[in-house]
Order: sequence, then structure tokens, then C-alpha cells
Amino acid sequence: MSARQADVVLVGGGVMSATLGMMLRQLDPSLDIIMVERLDHVAHESTDGWNNAGTGHAGYCELNYTPETDDGDVEIERALKINASFEVSLQFWSYLVEQGMLPQPSTFINATPHQSFVWGAENVEFLRKRFQNLSAHHLFREMQFSDSPEQLKEWMPLVVNHRDPMQAVAATRVEHGSDVDFGSLTRSLVDCLQSQPNFELMLGHPVRSLAQRDNGRWKVRVRDEKTGVTKKLEAGFVFLGAGGGALPLLQKSGIEEANGYGGFPVSGQWLYCQKPDIVQQHQSKVYGKAPLGAPPMSVPHLDTRIINGTPALLFGPFAGFTTRFLKQGSMFDLFGSVKPNNIRSMMTAGKSNMDLTRYLIGEVFQSHEDRVAALKNFYPDANEEDWKLRMAGQRVQIIKKGPGGEGKLEFGTEIVASKDGTLSALLGASPGASTAAHAMIDVIERCFPQRMRDAEWHGRMKAMVPSYGESLVDNESLLVDIRARTLRTLGLRKNTD
Repeated sequence: MSARQADVVLVGGGVMSATLGMMLRQLDPSLDIIMVERLDHVAHESTDGWNNAGTGHAGYCELNYTPETDDGDVEIERALKINASFEVSLQFWSYLVEQGMLPQPSTFINATPHQSFVWGAENVEFLRKRFQNLSAHHLFREMQFSDSPEQLKEWMPLVVNHRDPMQAVAATRVEHGSDVDFGSLTRSLVDCLQSQPNFELMLGHPVRSLAQRDNGRWKVRVRDEKTGVTKKLEAGFVFLGAGGGALPLLQKSGIEEANGYGGFPVSGQWLYCQKPDIVQQHQSKVYGKAPLGAPPMSVPHLDTRIINGTPALLFGPFAGFTTRFLKQGSMFDLFGSVKPNNIRSMMTAGKSNMDLTRYLIGEVFQSHEDRVAALKNFYPDANEEDWKLRMAGQRVQIIKKGPGGEGKLEFGTEIVASKDGTLSALLGASPGASTAAHAMIDVIERCFPQRMRDAEWHGRMKAMVPSYGESLVDNESLLVDIRARTLRTLGLRKNTD
């Protein structure tokens, strides 16, 4: 059987592949694109609304993006970078809404203030310093700070009501934060791609092998789960956007750039409440400080969520240890990812992160009462019977080989690309989906460098992302203009001219 020929194969039906597919379609409508997904529908692993926090990660409320230095100062560089990256996503989504390629914005994004909340005199001073440093920059100029319990009652009544009046508390607030249903967004992106020529979606088709031919093109074998038939695909470019499944596929590719990479899987759980009388009292995302020893993705937060149009409150996440790389993966995923070229980095990373492993295992054995006790730090009046437990998505943190061969656990996302630009993969976790547009521009620049130097592709990218090629961190007037447009187009600011 001859192979089905294509220009691009996107592996994984999540937000990364959908974003890349949509960008490439705008840059060159003639490209023949195939998306393969192992499940029977798209956006069902980490991209699904219940499997992630839904926070439009902009650095507004996430305290782990602004660490405190040894001398008591607060670093803001990472928050600036993440904020600017999220602005790229907002621009891209705004363009697609304006072009009629995405539906009404409220189907996937909703205005939800982003707030940080702390208690205790030391933490209050940390938050005050963080506010001073961030609000001095134009990206965060609209941030507000208060240590007044009366003001906080207006901002976050569930959090402040019936709290010890003698407890020192403080919060920051950014009105134009957002809650994003990445599942709904991704389904809309894929629906749009399917309505256009030269696009094929293959559901229930896990990748069994991939190998590069002498001519540089990639042979991809997928299995039709319904019929058991193996199908052959061939493409000039392959993107591995399969979430936790990207690392094993990258290893199968055999590219030199994959050597030394390993993965550290982390599971998660949420407490959630859908009682209308409680849900309507909390209209924001409130982030706190992570417990000592917790991984960055376990920063506790009480969130307004709108998933598939239905409002709810989520609290968590409660991390846990797992050997699966995907929520619907295998318990042997971790063991199967250990290879001769990464075994040393995996072993040394594991040894140096024993405290983290013990913390994760301890989280697994928490009782419902223990989890509700943690919730009461954010919602003192919480009742156990109002909250239920739900599994979140899997995350696979990156383990990278250091100069001496030792392994280092990385928290974040990273793009790995072959030297010839014919294959790329996205590894890691938070801030993940929120910066999908920025990450996929990076993929395009690295894997299609000549075409991106063409005036045609460059102009089309500027149409999608007007800040392309410029720095929103450095250019205040550009940020002001772009933010006014995106907040208006996406309905994230009330009474915007």
C-alpha cells in the first residue's frame, strides 16, 4: 500500500497542533495538512477544559513566576515574558474572531479578574514588593493592590468573609484577566480547519512509528483503532504536539536533538463545586503561594471556570505521583521512556528531587477532609458536601541533560527541533496552552526559516499577530494599542471605546 502524501502531519489533537495548523493554513492555504489523534475526538487530554486551570496565564496572579531573591527583592523578568507571550495568543484569537474563523469569543474566553491573595505579615510584604515592581512596568500598569479587608471583601467575598479579622491579608487584582476553555477553543479551530480544503483529521489513529527517509521526508505509520489496519503517511514536516505523549514519539524519531531528554510525570486533581448560590459569589481567579516543596503547577488557586458554557468553581490542583504520561496512557509510560542516552539524566534528576517525589506521593494519600482543609485557607466557610473530586490532566515535566551529563528537572515548556527543520516537538507543561501562539510561531521560524523571510509569509504573520517582530516588553505604545484592540474584540474589558 502506497503512503498518503502530505506537506504537514500534526500529531495530537490538542491546542498546540490546532494552533500550528491554523497558522500554517493562513500562511499558505495550499499546504496539505493531516492531523492524527489517538483518541476518538480532539482536545480530550490536557487541552480539555476540566484537565487544566483555564487561566489565561499572563503572570498577573501566578506568584511562582515572580520569585523572591535572597536580598528580599522580587524578580519580574519571567512574568514580563509570559505576559507578552499571552498577548500574542490574544492577538491571534482576535484576528480569527474578526475573520469569522472563530465563533463568539464568549464560547471560549471570558473576562475573569486575576487576583493574588496572601496572609501573614511576611507574605503581605512580599506581595507589596511584587506589586511595586510589576506595576512600574507598562505590561502590569493596571494592577491594583490592597491590604484592606473591606476592599478585599469587594474583590473576593468568599475568600475574605468570616476570616480572622486580626490576620494580615493582602491581594492584587487585574480586571482584564481571563478564563479560557481551551477545549472549546481547540474544537472550534479544528472545525474551521475541517471546513477548508487540503485538511484531513484522522481520529482513533495512534502513531506506531516514524522514520526519516533519505530524501528528508518522514514516514509515519498510524493504526486505525476501529479496523486494526496500519496506514502509511509521508510528509515533509512533522509536529509532535501530543502533550505527555510527545516525548516517547520524539524518542521514536531518532533525531540527535532528542538525546538526553527525559520526563517526570505529575498527576493532578481538583475540588469542584457547581452549586449556583456558591458559584455566583466568586467571579475571579485567586492564586496563593505554593506549599513548601510543591511543584510550580501545584500553586493553590480558587477559580471561576466556564467550561462548555457552564460555570463552576475549581480549587487545587492537588498534585500526585504517577507513571503515566497521559491521562488515558499506560502505567508503563515512565519506564518505557528510559533509554541509554537519558538514563543518567533520569537517575540523577530523580535522586536530586526526592523531596518532590515524597511530596507528590503524600498528596496522593490525602483524604477529602485534608483537601477541604486546604480549601478553607481560601474559602473559610467551605462545606465538604458542596465539593467533589475530579481528576485533572497529566503533566510531564522536562528532564534535561546538563553539561556533565547530570539531569535537571525543568518546569516550563520547550521546543525541540531537528537540525534540518523537518520535525519538531513541544515538551513540558505550564504555562503551556496560554502561550500556544507564541510557541507555534517559534516552531514556524525554526522549521520554515526561508519561507518566513519571504515578504508574503512575513506580511501574513503580521496580519495575524501585529506585534510580530517587535517587543511588547520594550514598546509601550505598541502594547497600549494592541491591548485595547484585543480586549475589545474578545470582550475582556467592559466599556472599552
